[in-house]
Amino acid sequence: MKATFARTLPVVLALAFGAVGLSAVAQTTAPATAEPSTTEKVKEAGKDAYDATKTTTKKAVNATERGAEKAWDATKRTTKKAANATEEGAEKTWDATKRTTKKATHATKKAATKTGEVVENAGHKTADGMRSTGHAIGEKIPGTAENEAAKK
Repeated sequence: MKATFARTLPVVLALAFGAVGLSAVAQTTAPATAEPSTTEKVKEAGKDAYDATKTTTKKAVNATERGAEKAWDATKRTTKKAANATEEGAEKTWDATKRTTKKATHATKKAATKTGEVVENAGHKTADGMRSTGHAIGEKIPGTAENEAAKK
């Protein structure tokens, strides 16, 4: 054996025994961390999926209820507005009809009055004309008052 071998042998042996000792210590002192089985992993994933579904379903129900309530409120408001507009329109129509009827009645009365005046004036003129004609005829007939008046 050579001298260098004799010097390195104790170092090699010490390292070998040390490595064996370390691996033994590592095996005995390491805590036993058991990885969950596939069944446990599936159960945990199922529970997580159930919780997520439950939360999402609650959110969807709440959103649907809020949307339905908003739609109902909007429908009520729009219906009230339409009813008010219809009432206002009907009232305006009624008022306009009353005004127009009064105007038409007034115009008819005015036209009837004018027509009556025209007929009356025409009748008076006709009567005056007939009287004048009667006087003229009476002046020519002897023994009438008109004839006697015309002679004087």
